[in-house]
Amino acid sequence: MADHRRAGHAAARAATGLVLAVVLLAPALLSGCAPPGVADPAADEVQRVLDARAAAVLARDERAYLAGIEPGSAELYSTERRRFRDMADVPFGSWEYRLGAVDRDGDRAVAGAELRYRLSGYDSAPVTAEREISLERHDGRWYVADDRPAEGAAEQLWQQGEVEAVRGERSLVLAVGQDPARVRALARAADRSVPAVTDAWPSPWAGRVVVLVPETLEAMGELLGAPAAGYGGIAAVTTGETGVSGPGPADRVIVNPAAYGALGEFGKEVVLTHETTHVATRAYTSPATPMWLSEGFADWAAYRDTGRTASQTAPELQRAVRAGDAPARLPDDEDFAFGGDADRLARAYEGGWLACELIAERWGERRLTDFYRAVGRGSEQTGAVENAFAEVLETTPADFTAEWRA
Repeated sequence: MADHRRAGHAAARAATGLVLAVVLLAPALLSGCAPPGVADPAADEVQRVLDARAAAVLARDERAYLAGIEPGSAELYSTERRRFRDMADVPFGSWEYRLGAVDRDGDRAVAGAELRYRLSGYDSAPVTAEREISLERHDGRWYVADDRPAEGAAEQLWQQGEVEAVRGERSLVLAVGQDPARVRALARAADRSVPAVTDAWPSPWAGRVVVLVPETLEAMGELLGAPAAGYGGIAAVTTGETGVSGPGPADRVIVNPAAYGALGEFGKEVVLTHETTHVATRAYTSPATPMWLSEGFADWAAYRDTGRTASQTAPELQRAVRAGDAPARLPDDEDFAFGGDADRLARAYEGGWLACELIAERWGERRLTDFYRAVGRGSEQTGAVENAFAEVLETTPADFTAEWRA
């Protein structure tokens, strides 16, 4: 989730001017080559084309879907037919395009649009994806010539190949290029993670999880809209928008097939419970929530009923302590950066887990979840963590850190 802050009165005035400029420019973008004073119908026509495309997806009507494809390219027709079939197993409950600016040049146009879709039975709110759609006009009618992620936006799984859907009791696993037996095993593990998280997190949540499994690490990076190299050693990540009020956001657990597949059964259970915890706590996680708390709580929930000792759960931290290199502070957010020092990253996760374990043992599990929610109600870390320590735990960050180090 992007973090935008204003820098004083002058920036606010500049921002206001920018908004006005966008409002004034919007009609020009929509008007294309229309004469002055004459409204170009292209935007309305394009929206109708996209509405028909969305209706065809929901109705599983391949003929109607392909009828909206630019007719001059056999390769495009074949690609779109394959893509339509690749997503045949995905249980869409809704699919719509919200049109943005249309830049028209004669019989060609490029439109920005927000794709909003929801998985039936799993999403209480839609996933949004920014798209860039090229169109061409033939015989007075607009056709789709390309539908691709907008610059910097992520791909969707069905753009990567045929999607296999496995429905568990509490999970939906969507996979591309995977062994069906492994996908079914992952769904069973995801099913087990849901009650474990519900037991650790007493606040209401959806009680279900959607897991995406791309074919390769590179494909995982495309789903995240980020370089894949930073996720090489990461078994899974959870995507979603923090601090959302109203219906729960549509989180996705995205699995790195290589790293996850290299884990034993215990490790796989821990990973999925950790990521499912992020799904459960998302509505209570905000920019005020430090990484040591969000990641530490997810690890605490994952290890909670495993019977593992502290030395088994935090081996890198134990080695640092025995070497006389005990950390002087709780982990900073920067300590959790992917793609850096692996030992530093491990110590950060383990340090966060130990902090949450300390709260659970010293103050009780209910106080731990109260603390998490109290921090998440803040708008920024400065102040929110201090207030939660004082109000929920009746201590200070300094005293807590000292106890954590001890």
